[in-house]
Amino acid sequence: MKPRLMKSFLASAAFLAASVGVASAADAVKFMIDWLPAGDKAAIYYGVEKGIFAEADLDVSVLVGRGSSDVVTKLSTGAADVGSGGLSALLQAVATEKAPAKAILSVYTKQPDAIFTTTDSGIEKLADVSGKKIATATFSSSNVVWPLVLEANGIDPASVQVVKVDPGALAPMLATGQVDATINWMTVAPAFAGPLGEAGKTFKSLPWSEYGFDGYGLSIFASDTMIKDRPEVLKRFAAAYQKATSMAIEDPEGAAAALKAMVPEIDEATAVEQWKASIPLMVNEISEKNGAGTFEPELLKATWSWVAKSQGMEMGALDPETVIDRSFAD
Repeated sequence: MKPRLMKSFLASAAFLAASVGVASAADAVKFMIDWLPAGDKAAIYYGVEKGIFAEADLDVSVLVGRGSSDVVTKLSTGAADVGSGGLSALLQAVATEKAPAKAILSVYTKQPDAIFTTTDSGIEKLADVSGKKIATATFSSSNVVWPLVLEANGIDPASVQVVKVDPGALAPMLATGQVDATINWMTVAPAFAGPLGEAGKTFKSLPWSEYGFDGYGLSIFASDTMIKDRPEVLKRFAAAYQKATSMAIEDPEGAAAALKAMVPEIDEATAVEQWKASIPLMVNEISEKNGAGTFEPELLKATWSWVAKSQGMEMGALDPETVIDRSFAD
C-alpha cells in the first residue's frame, strides 16, 4: 500500500474506532443514597450488580450522603445528579432556599417513622406513651414531627420524657429496659431482633402512619441541571431504577447479595431482613391504587402540610406541585 494511501487508511480507521468508542460509551450518572449502605438501600446496588443500568446504557456510580438534606445540597452543587431522600427534606429546602432540585419518583408511599417497644412495656397504642421514657437519635428527622403527631392524637408532648442518644445506643437501651420505647424508621427493625432476643423480650412497633402521619417518605430526586440538560438520560435512569426496585422486591436475597458484593462489610443476613422490612412502605394499598413511582396530589399536599406545620410555615408558602416532575415516571 502506498504511503499516502496507508496514512489515509490509518486515519480513517482511527476515526472509526473513536466513533465506535463514543457511540458505545455509557452515560455516567452519579447517584447519592441518603445514608450509609444498608439493606433498605439495596435497589440501587441491585441495579448496578445485575446489569440493569448497563442494559439502559448507563454507568451508575453510588455515592454516600449524610442525610436527605445533604443529598439535596449535593444535587444543588452538582456533586450528584440523582439521589434518594425524604420528600419532606426537599420540600423544606425548596420552600426556604429555593433548592434547584425536584422529586421524580416516589419510593415510600407510607412514612417510615415508628415507635419501637416491647410487648411487656405497657405500650399497646400511641396514647400509652404518656408518662413513658422514649429514646431517639439526636439528629433524627423524626424528632421535628414527633410533637405534632402526639398533638394530632390528643397527647400532650410534655407528658412524654424524650432522651436523645447516639443511634447505636437505641436497641441496647430498649433491650436493657433503660427506656420504654425508641423512635426509629421501620426499615431498621431487624437490627433490634438480636439485642431484644438476647434479653428475652419481644419486639412490637407502632407505625406513625397508623396514627394520621400520612405522606410520601423516601423519594428519588434529580437536580434541575440534570432535568434540563440530560432529560433522556434521566428518563432511562428512572425506568431502570424502577425495574431494579421491582426485581429486588421479588428477590430479597439477591438484593442483599448485590449490596454485599459492592459493600463487603455489610452483614448479608441483616440486609435481607432490612430490605424485606422496607417493602411494605413501597408496596401497599396506596401504591396499588396510584401506581409505583407516582405522586398523588392530595397525598402530596398532606406531605407538605406536615412539613409546613413542623417549620411554622403557612401552607401557601409553597405549592408542592412545583417540586415534582412527573415526566420521568412510567
